[in-house]
Amino acid sequence: MRNLAPESFQAFSAGSEPTRVHPLALKVMNEVGIDISGQHSKSVSEFDDQEFAFVITVCKHDACPIFAGNARERLAWSFDDPAAINGTDEEVLGLFRKVRDEIETQVRRFLAESR
Repeated sequence: MRNLAPESFQAFSAGSEPTRVHPLALKVMNEVGIDISGQHSKSVSEFDDQEFAFVITVCKHDACPIFAGNARERLAWSFDDPAAINGTDEEVLGLFRKVRDEIETQVRRFLAESR
């Protein structure tokens, strides 16, 4: 969202169990020219006192974080968690790439529908 519509949206990212930005997420985003090395893992509770036009959870439906703050509209986008896969290094990297591309497609669809 930050890359595709910085003039239209201010994007924030947080999770229910913040840890670190996964090294493979850094790698696959770098592959498409997006540097996320300055990002850090945050808890959704850090944003509870803020109001948002949209809150989009990016998760599998059975493991979505709960955001207690105010939002005009809430959306849930279901994606596999590439960090949770057990496989070869190449399989895991492939899933990170697949999810990256799926998220981009969904963001583009959202932007087209919200204009």
